Amino acid sequence: MRGRSRIGLSLVALLTLGLTSPAGARDFSTTRPESVGMSTERLDRIGPAMQRYIDAELVPGTVTAILRRGKLVHLDVRGSMDVADGQEMRRDTVFRIASMTKPITSAALMMLWEEGRFQLRDPVSRFLPEFADVQVSTTSDASGNTGELVPLERPIQIRDMLTHTAGLANSYLGNAQAYRAHMAEIDRDTDLEAYIKHLAALPLNYQPGSRWEYSTATSVVGRLVEVISGMSLDEFFHERLFEPLDMNDTHFYLDESYAERLAAQYSPGDDEKIVEQDPGSAESRWISGPQTLFSGSGGLVSTVDDYLRFQQMMLNGGELDGTRLLSPATVSLMIDNHTGDLPIWLSGPGMGFGLGYGVVVDRGAAGTPLSEGAAYWGGAYCTISWMDPAEEIVAVLMTQVRPYTHINIRQDFQVLTYQAITEAAAR
Repeated sequence: MRGRSRIGLSLVALLTLGLTSPAGARDFSTTRPESVGMSTERLDRIGPAMQRYIDAELVPGTVTAILRRGKLVHLDVRGSMDVADGQEMRRDTVFRIASMTKPITSAALMMLWEEGRFQLRDPVSRFLPEFADVQVSTTSDASGNTGELVPLERPIQIRDMLTHTAGLANSYLGNAQAYRAHMAEIDRDTDLEAYIKHLAALPLNYQPGSRWEYSTATSVVGRLVEVISGMSLDEFFHERLFEPLDMNDTHFYLDESYAERLAAQYSPGDDEKIVEQDPGSAESRWISGPQTLFSGSGGLVSTVDDYLRFQQMMLNGGELDGTRLLSPATVSLMIDNHTGDLPIWLSGPGMGFGLGYGVVVDRGAAGTPLSEGAAYWGGAYCTISWMDPAEEIVAVLMTQVRPYTHINIRQDFQVLTYQAITEAAAR
């Protein structure tokens, strides 16, 4: 491949070059890792591990960042944001964060919950009447053409949408082909209202609350935000979350001024080496395509700094730099396990699900270094972030390759984060 950069800029190098803050960003204070119970030497293992994936042409480049106790202790920028053009990765590179949108959408709805606008066990149909008469397939056949359709045993609750237990047909399990065919009927320039009404025309895969299945339920959460607030999801995000948190580079869609900062998106080829799928230019569909559907499930683009700000706000119990969006009690509720013993098949054993986040409930069963009670989620383009209240850690990994199940870069980043801890957080 042409133009592959082997440059990696660590936090120390970025400080030396004066590149720790994108223009206009409110930056986290940097500190020596040792001052917050972490090892500089051990954190320096992260960059070379990322470089091995870049050198193997499995990812184009990476940005990794770690906060502990609200201080930036690790920042590493390396590789390329566009391999063919030889554009080196930047700290302010804009990434498609896909399902990392879900915690943000869920937090938005919980802001309205705090205003007394609804209760978690309220029927979704109170606000979205298209869900009042849905039926349930006895064979998980999203087309409704085979098997018996039976009535709901109870209404779909708002809590079910937040926890992925609503029973919605999806592209993972059940008759996924029928689901894809049905949802492909939607025009590319549709809006969220029409999208959700079309989704509600499908029978459910199972009775609400009886199973956990990943789906576009968080887009229903986003539509609930719109109906309850009277604002589009895009407007609500920017007015109520992004502007107060100074998340100036987080959007559903981009104008052409962002073209030079948007990372190209890749997929593995036949030999697993990356092949460009969506350019990092004005031709990207995030810039040139229709800009009418605001997907609460996975529509946002963002930067490492912006997502750090959102996650640190959550770790702080709903507040950042004097701006409070949520109560600590609400954040605590969001990262409790709401799914009991239901298998969370996407994450595997030892994991539960809260209101918009996956949560660690048994770190031994999960085989994860994250603490029990840590909340996490990733995106389809191999991004991931988590917050760990027990260890006072927020971490973000940004890259752009889909699918990514053939590589362990996200798991490696988690291990390399925790092996650098030298002092346990005060309990």
